[in-house]
Amino acid sequence: MDINELSSKIIGAAIEVHRALGPGLLESAYEKCLCYELNQRGLTFERQRSLPVIYKGQKIDCGYKLDVVVENTIILELKSCEEIEPIHKAQLLTYLKLSGFKLGLLLNFNVPFLREGIVRIANGLAE
Repeated sequence: MDINELSSKIIGAAIEVHRALGPGLLESAYEKCLCYELNQRGLTFERQRSLPVIYKGQKIDCGYKLDVVVENTIILELKSCEEIEPIHKAQLLTYLKLSGFKLGLLLNFNVPFLREGIVRIANGLAE
């Protein structure tokens, strides 16, 4: 499956969660429910993957965690906030740089329609 098809499946799963739960819950609730939906769709994922910082050639555990990594290909950064701020995009961009992944999805579940809360960042560019 190519990366665009995979991201479409992920977004479909996220929309299903948002339709069922609506806005206003904690990120952790959306994360658990989204992982359930990903599993139902036969996608592999890892929750709360550690992300070390490489500083001057040294791997340093600073406690960073990737919310969800799907098919060892796409980072999902989940939010439940009033709006996506530039710092949220910067956070995901930094996670992409540190991890070497090419695509990240920033999903804000605290919106009336989930499509309004999706930012796709590929190769350092927000789409």
